[in-house]
Amino acid sequence: MDTTAPEKIPFLRDPAKLAILYQFLTVVGVGLLSYYLIGNTLANLERQSISTGFGFLEREAAFEIGETLIRYGAADSYGRALTVGFLNTLTVAFIGIVLTVLLGTFLGIARLSSNWLVAKLSSWYIEFFQDIPILLQLFFWYAFFYEILPSPREALNLMPGVFVCNRGLIFGVPHWHDAFKYAAAAFIVAWVLIFFIRRWAEQRQAATGRIFPLIRCSLALLIGLPLLAWWLSGAPTAMNVPQLTGFNFKGGISISPEFTALLLGLVLYTAAFVAEVVRAGIQSVGKGQREAAMSIGLKPAHVLNQVILPQALRVIVPPLTSQMLNLTKNSSLAVAIGYPDFVSVAGTTINQTGQAIEGVALIMIVYLVFSLSTSAFMNWYNKKIAIVER
Repeated sequence: MDTTAPEKIPFLRDPAKLAILYQFLTVVGVGLLSYYLIGNTLANLERQSISTGFGFLEREAAFEIGETLIRYGAADSYGRALTVGFLNTLTVAFIGIVLTVLLGTFLGIARLSSNWLVAKLSSWYIEFFQDIPILLQLFFWYAFFYEILPSPREALNLMPGVFVCNRGLIFGVPHWHDAFKYAAAAFIVAWVLIFFIRRWAEQRQAATGRIFPLIRCSLALLIGLPLLAWWLSGAPTAMNVPQLTGFNFKGGISISPEFTALLLGLVLYTAAFVAEVVRAGIQSVGKGQREAAMSIGLKPAHVLNQVILPQALRVIVPPLTSQMLNLTKNSSLAVAIGYPDFVSVAGTTINQTGQAIEGVALIMIVYLVFSLSTSAFMNWYNKKIAIVER
């Protein structure tokens, strides 16, 4: 039996100990650098008599914001003004992501269509919008509303109660009634029912092979239940229709040119990249999968929805997440066309208070929250649809 003690490795040649040493030195170096930068910054601010901290958030903002989702006035605080900007950015990002995914998916599928005209139109769209910088597209749509569209007195009447002019899109809405509250509750109930029906339909198909008409059933629930709740609550039909009074419309809802220009630019630009992601995901599925599905008699729509797209999603989701993040971050270009997003409101706050470091830090934190939240949701969805090995 060999009782020789193992040879002791010198410290400078032990990879495990060196790895720990390098990490320790890195942490110390980053800490010293941070200490120097923070100390130097605080000393310069004190020398120039510039206050620090976030106490300015409670002071009166003294500036108006053109578009708000919550009540806001010039007498409110900077904190509330930044909240308005945050909600505006969140609104643009959320609506933009939904519309981009829908349009990009449609274009990606159309790009692979057997119809020559449909495939070419989709290809031309993708090439055109990918090659024009997003900022130029925002300027174009902004100029389109203010330079090409007519004034309110000559507004284009698209349909009864819907007008388009250089003040934006103005359309009528129903007068508020409790029936709409019940209809919204019924809409939520419909989604819950669809969730359970979908699970039952999948189990039924796996056991019997019979396909349940889930799409038609879902549409019936989503439309029928809210309509039933609205009818049972009195079926109110009163409308708040916009009327031309003086030089502008009163009544209804008005969507500003800035918001519309920003949304159009972001959606049309990002959808071109999403379309290529969808096309690549679909083409990653082997042709044998399509041929096998067709050989057992599945219709083309069922082949796409039940065979191709479920497999393609596992390839599509990671790059799609990047495009969602790009759209959210590109929304900061709203300041170029005058839409009061978070960057614009924070910029005004910095100019008035001189709290540049705090203002920029808030901008970084807000977009970090947006990015991490989107990534977390998409990562959860990606794990949910991942193939589980048995």
